[in-house]
Formats: sequence, C-alpha cells, structure tokens
Amino acid sequence: MADAAAESAPTAGAQSVRRALAVLRIVAAGQEHGVRLLDVAQATDLNRATVHRLLQVLAEEGAVEQDAATRRYLIGGEVSLMGLARSAGFPLRAVAAPHLQALAESEGETCFLTIRNGDDSVCLARHPGSYAVKVLSIEVGARRPLGVGVSGLVLLGSLPEEERAATIQRNVRRLRALRIEPDELRQRLRVLQRRGYAYAPAGIVPGTRALAVPVRHPQGTVLAGLAVTAIRDRLPDERVPRLVQAMERHARQMGQQWAERERAKRR
Repeated sequence: MADAAAESAPTAGAQSVRRALAVLRIVAAGQEHGVRLLDVAQATDLNRATVHRLLQVLAEEGAVEQDAATRRYLIGGEVSLMGLARSAGFPLRAVAAPHLQALAESEGETCFLTIRNGDDSVCLARHPGSYAVKVLSIEVGARRPLGVGVSGLVLLGSLPEEERAATIQRNVRRLRALRIEPDELRQRLRVLQRRGYAYAPAGIVPGTRALAVPVRHPQGTVLAGLAVTAIRDRLPDERVPRLVQAMERHARQMGQQWAERERAKRR
C-alpha cells in the first residue's frame, strides 16, 4: 500500500515543470488565434510575473511563439516537431477514420472525433460532410475545458460523479471565461444522462446545430466522443433520432474494433 501511495504522490521538485506544462496547455487552446499573458495567468491561477517568466523560457526553447503584432502567444514549432516523433501516437484515430468518412458521406454532415486529455477535450480527427455547406466548427487539435461543446459534454458525463465535480471545479475560471457557469453545465449533464447523447440546438458557429454520442469500449469505458455538426435547416428536431441512431452504430463498431485491436496485441 505504501509503495502504491508513493507512486501516486506528486514528484518532489517538479513544480516548475508542471507549471510550464499547464501554461503550454492553455497556449495550445488558443490555436491560431493565440492567447494573452493575462489569459494564461487567469486560466492557470499563476501570477503574471511567473507566467511571463515561463513564457519567456518556453519562447527561448521554441515551445511557444509570440505574435509581434498582437502580442499573443501561440504553440511553437518545437512542440509540433516533437509530435512528429509519434506518428502512431493516436491509433484510435486510425480506427475511427473509415467510420468518420462513412458517416460524413452517408449523412452529409461534418464528423468529429474528440478525446479526453486531463481536464480538457481535444479534437483528434475531423471529416467534412458531403453536403455543399460544410460546418467546420473546430480544428483538429482544438483543446477546450471538458464540458464545452457536445463532445466535451459527453466526455465529462462519462466520469464518475466525484471526478466530474472535481473537474468542473478545477475548470471554473476557464469555463466562466467562456461564459459558462458551473450550474448551467451541471444542468446540461443532467439532460445528457437522461437522453444518452448531447445535443446543442445552437452550435459554436451561428446558425448550426450539433450532436455527440460516446464511443464506448465493449466493457463500458468511454474512449471518445463522436460528434456531427450541421446547419440548422439540415438538422430539424425530427431528424435527430435517426441521426443519433446512425452515429451510435458507428460508435459501437469503433469500440468493438478497438477491443479487437487490443486482443490482437496481446496474442
């Protein structure tokens, strides 16, 4: 028991590393728009002097860049190059790819695969729909607090109750920066639990709607969120059940194929 406790305890002397990674995650969430120093300080709950010092060091190492015109910080090329070292780092994306394509082509709408990373959701893959008007609401790599967006809501809702509550509490500052109150998020979670899927009648892009279902391992663990976005006229209320059914079918097949991949690796 003592050994297990020691393994789970925070590593001594690693505070600067943890702070730097926390800063990188917030900068990554800014994507091409970037984030201000103030935004990073508020999201990480660090003082501005500490954040400024960390950003300077990260910039010197090429991990972040600062836009000369806007003064906003963006992820640097060094981080992108490091990611290339693990081209097979996300095998779930390969499993999901044919399903995203098939769903996008059969239903005409853009499909997204999103995974959980700590207290965030990250868009892992996207496939544009076959319909002429394509709703590309978020980019691959987009990082948002868990609970934001339909896939983020599905992923947050999959956590045990205590972990879910703790995640919301840790993300309070970031959620409020996006004008989402914790009580509002808890209400959305209650609706999700009742329906079994997430539905946004007003999507991120004005005039759009979005749906998401969980991608589950056959043993019940949620692996990812599968989402579809469409312009409002393409997703009337009467189409929702049929589209959810199609999404759940592909999500179930993804989960089964993932389990088969795991079994094959153990042989």
